[in-house]
Amino acid sequence: MHAFPDIDRLKARLDQHRPLDPAIVRNLREDLIVRWTYHSNAIEGNTLTLQETKVALEGITIGGKTLREHLEAVNHRNAILYLEELVQQNEPLSEWGIKSIHQLILKGIDDDNAGRYRTINVRIAGANHLLPDQVVVPELMERFIAWYQTEAMSLHPVERAARVHSDFVKNHPFVDGNGRTSRLLMNLEFMKAGFPPAILPVERRLAYYQALDADHVHGQREAFVQMVATIVREGFGPYFHALSLPWVEVF
Repeated sequence: MHAFPDIDRLKARLDQHRPLDPAIVRNLREDLIVRWTYHSNAIEGNTLTLQETKVALEGITIGGKTLREHLEAVNHRNAILYLEELVQQNEPLSEWGIKSIHQLILKGIDDDNAGRYRTINVRIAGANHLLPDQVVVPELMERFIAWYQTEAMSLHPVERAARVHSDFVKNHPFVDGNGRTSRLLMNLEFMKAGFPPAILPVERRLAYYQALDADHVHGQREAFVQMVATIVREGFGPYFHALSLPWVEVF
């Protein structure tokens, strides 16, 4: 079990200022939804820029961009809103919840597979990890939830969120949309634990894939857990800036 004293100090400092001013919360939330949607979709090949993502979420069509890319932006935003509902209702992680998130991600893009576990075998292009056979996916997901309800509860939220992300992707239960869903599930853990959501920048996509591959192929979790810890620390930045809090006092 990892210790994350620097992250715990950041959270304790932020907690001292809660509840935050509603105007600050609104501003941070709007910015977060745009950045989270942009980076998560860009990792998967969506070509909308950050500014284009913002405009698309306002309901404006971007010339030269596909309908799918517009839908991916809107769907991802709607999935974030659903996460907020799950947090407010204190809903435990479940297969139903996972399928509901995935259904929102693929809505209007691939309705036949949205929210349904895959019934074919697939490969991840460029990855060394061979994905589980489709026939064992339901059993793997049952085990995943059972692990979450028991062992995962004793882990630090950062390690738990990293494991949720990595183990879910290793199972690869859906034909498409596993990456987006895994990052949403990771941040669902952070939001439930009172942490700011952590955004994985598209610029670190290669290191991200390499860290996941090291975990899935060789069982080397450390690089991925540390990558998640880094983006968690960065996630506090906008909050500290909005509150005019210096970083230096925390460390």
